[in-house]
Amino acid sequence: MDAAWLWVLAAVLVILGMAGLILPAMPGAPLVFAGLVVAAAVDDFTIVGPWALAGLGVLALLTYAVDFIAGALGAQKFGASRRAVVGAAIGAVVGAVGVLIGFVAGLPGLILGPFVGAVVGELSEHGDLRKAGWAGFGTTLGVALGAAAKIALCFAMVAIFVTLRFILPSFGN
Repeated sequence: MDAAWLWVLAAVLVILGMAGLILPAMPGAPLVFAGLVVAAAVDDFTIVGPWALAGLGVLALLTYAVDFIAGALGAQKFGASRRAVVGAAIGAVVGAVGVLIGFVAGLPGLILGPFVGAVVGELSEHGDLRKAGWAGFGTTLGVALGAAAKIALCFAMVAIFVTLRFILPSFGN
């Protein structure tokens, strides 16, 4: 395949991946990583090699860990019960499914789902509306911070690739 087409494919994959960091229907970090692998293939992996790609792959995997941990930590920090954390997870899935099946309310559901799930879970355990509100707030804050961390990790992946591919080789000339 022509190098120009590989660069186009790589750019499309990275752009789709960045969109996928926000939209749950698309695997964000894996698409960004795939785009960077395609871009590295343009030079037969001589400039950005297997070790660098392995490091970028670890960063891509780290986005999943951040995703799973962030909401739970946010809820826990604000004193949420186990039921609130489970409710937030269920709410996140419901919100994501709303986006997948095309509901107009799907995107707000990504934010409201974990919040409502945490509130309902907390209310079912303690019945305290104030505590339930804080559990919902903590969960939503955790989810938002997790999304920001995922975006930062993917931008770091791209920055590392650009540095290795375009900036460092120019120092050798």
